[in-house]
Amino acid sequence: MEFAHSPRAEELLKRLQAFMDEHVYPAEQLYDAQIEANDDPHEQPQVMRGLQAAARELGLWNLFMTHGDWGAGLTNLEYAPLAEVLGRSVIANEAVNCSAPDTGNMEILAMYGSPEQQQRWLRPLLDCEIRSAFAMTEPGVASSDARNIASTIRRDGDEYVLNGRKWYVSGVLDPDCRLIIFMGKSDPDAPTYRQQSMVLVPADASGITVLRDLPMFGYRDRLGHGEVDFSDVRVPVENMLGQEGDGFRIAQGRLGPGRMHYAMRAIGFAERALDLMCERALGRQAFGGPLADRGVVREWIARSRMEIDQIRLLVLKAAWLMDTRGNAAARSEVATIKVAAMETAHRVVDRAVQTFGAAGVSDDTVLARLFAITRALQIADGPNEVHLRTIARLELQRHTERGRA
Repeated sequence: MEFAHSPRAEELLKRLQAFMDEHVYPAEQLYDAQIEANDDPHEQPQVMRGLQAAARELGLWNLFMTHGDWGAGLTNLEYAPLAEVLGRSVIANEAVNCSAPDTGNMEILAMYGSPEQQQRWLRPLLDCEIRSAFAMTEPGVASSDARNIASTIRRDGDEYVLNGRKWYVSGVLDPDCRLIIFMGKSDPDAPTYRQQSMVLVPADASGITVLRDLPMFGYRDRLGHGEVDFSDVRVPVENMLGQEGDGFRIAQGRLGPGRMHYAMRAIGFAERALDLMCERALGRQAFGGPLADRGVVREWIARSRMEIDQIRLLVLKAAWLMDTRGNAAARSEVATIKVAAMETAHRVVDRAVQTFGAAGVSDDTVLARLFAITRALQIADGPNEVHLRTIARLELQRHTERGRA
């Protein structure tokens, strides 16, 4: 494995860091202020439109997309340091059109969508003309096991009829949302992993009701996390993504790269928190000197640096394996970084909050929001316990095969 960035990644990294310093960081407070001033809190702030225009002009657009000719053509290993830089700001991903749930939706449209579906939905998403949502998680079942999904997809002539209750449907409250990717059971009598399918649903289809917007630790996401009722929603059979029964496989194909992206950005969360911790420790006086002179604070800083660097190496290894051996070969490593990166980021943010004292739990810094994000992402895209189960199973399987040999 080569630790040096490729020339292409190095050039993009310099360009992205300049974009962050000159455009993104200065816009963070204005972004929040414009959301507060909007009649609809889910409407995109005007400052973001300016950031996106600047990003496109600089060639910093759709950097995440590794499939076909749709994106920047980067490998996972090349995208990793860029995603880390983007993770330093909660608005940066949106500025370069690399924010969930659109990223995952664009990836599966690129991998499984028909040419007509790609023309109708993928191209406008890549151009950021529309936004999208992903409806998989349900309030009535343990959705960490996708086999539990109770929503139904029933064929009726030339249409599919969808019924079910979904929640944490990220992106659905954005006024620009035009597409919902809906996962449900199309054949409950089929083999276990062939029962589910995914259907492309226009967001304005009859029978869709957004019941409420769900906050996370009191924070309302700009894109919204909706609880949504689907009642006899009808879509043409051409809206099936892939083939009937492909839903579980597509979900795994979507969530794997998504977990990689979360882990990459988690390093950025942690680095931002460590920067703030160091600045606070050097500038805050207590008990006759700066906090930086206190042994416990120095230990927090030292452990944070060690842990971040360890996670970065794990993430780079996983990205390299995905590029060189495929997603399946990197399954254990991807599960590992989803758990380890988010736990590490949360620990570092927690130390930074403690260093800031009362200010750390206020909205005067980004720390409280990072605390909420890093905690929530230990559940999103599969809770930590599911990934630990995967890691243990694969490890035991290797030992079993070694014993047989």
